[in-house]
Amino acid sequence: MSKKVHVFNAGPCLLPQVAIDNAIAALKDFAGTGISVLSISHRTKEWDAVMDECRALWKELLHIPDTHEVVFLGGGASLQFLYVAMNYLEKKAAYLDTGVWAHKALVEAQGIGNAYAIACSKDKNYSYIPKGFEIPADLDYLHITTNNTIYGTEIKEDMDCPCPLIADMSSDIMSRPVDVSKYALIYGGAQKNVGPAGVIFAIIRKDALGKVTRYIPTMLNYQTHIDKLSMFNTPPVFNIFVMNETLKWIKSVGGVEAIQKVNQKKAQLLYDEIDRNSMFVGTAAKEDRSLMNVCFVMAPGKEDLQDEFMAFAKEKGMVGIKGHRSVGGFRASLYNACTVEDVQALVDCMKEFETLKK
Repeated sequence: MSKKVHVFNAGPCLLPQVAIDNAIAALKDFAGTGISVLSISHRTKEWDAVMDECRALWKELLHIPDTHEVVFLGGGASLQFLYVAMNYLEKKAAYLDTGVWAHKALVEAQGIGNAYAIACSKDKNYSYIPKGFEIPADLDYLHITTNNTIYGTEIKEDMDCPCPLIADMSSDIMSRPVDVSKYALIYGGAQKNVGPAGVIFAIIRKDALGKVTRYIPTMLNYQTHIDKLSMFNTPPVFNIFVMNETLKWIKSVGGVEAIQKVNQKKAQLLYDEIDRNSMFVGTAAKEDRSLMNVCFVMAPGKEDLQDEFMAFAKEKGMVGIKGHRSVGGFRASLYNACTVEDVQALVDCMKEFETLKK
């Protein structure tokens, strides 16, 4: 019998088993067609039904108003950094620089026009979210990255903004309720909470488009994909199918509101152990700690035990807890399909290691 594993990968993430099982079935026979989902034409009524259901689930689960539309595109969120600047940057845009991906989004925009960091937390290795900065009302937009996977910080509430607000929610979408009406655009890669790698979601306020005077290449124009219902070209069919199955699971367990309560419980359980355990210390400012990515290191004087703990945890079935290569230490990603039982297993592992080393 294989041992139980507990998956804390930062992405691609752990997906609900029912979504995986349904995907396996669809690989053999999609919607009773006798054709694999890998071979189905995206111009069939059976595929239209999946696209319609997936859009409807997004709108239902996040209470997306009629002012916004949902599109699905190929590629990752890094490509969306260019989409954002192409579609919204006319005169001046500001970026909240809170980590690697936030900074990369800024750099991409600077290649298109006038974009700058309105505030930055690099001075303390991105361990906190800047606060108290002034937002000019004449910005084309303010861009934020709500959750920072590498450093373990998160903006947990929807900010009031005097200009259009754009958010990369790749790693915390569907983990908590969001007031979509406050955003001109919410986008992200699916591979943290809502599906496999290779498809992105974009929730677009329709009246915020069409404000730039530059030519926007057809494929980089959000309006193209709104008008063609995300099928201007062949969509990433299998990835969207798995996304749809994942959203159906979220709905089945009580929706985003119920998921948020579980996520808070998981994070509290692990942060409490980090704060209690003499072997470890958290790296993010406590008020800004992410519910999705829990980052920690060995306590001062215990650094030489890092490799030993990693090996110990691996033996106990912990998968994916190595910190990002740029920061080291440990990172446990507690995305939606990660269970309280998984987190308890990691906590028990940390306690056992402390006992062995005392």
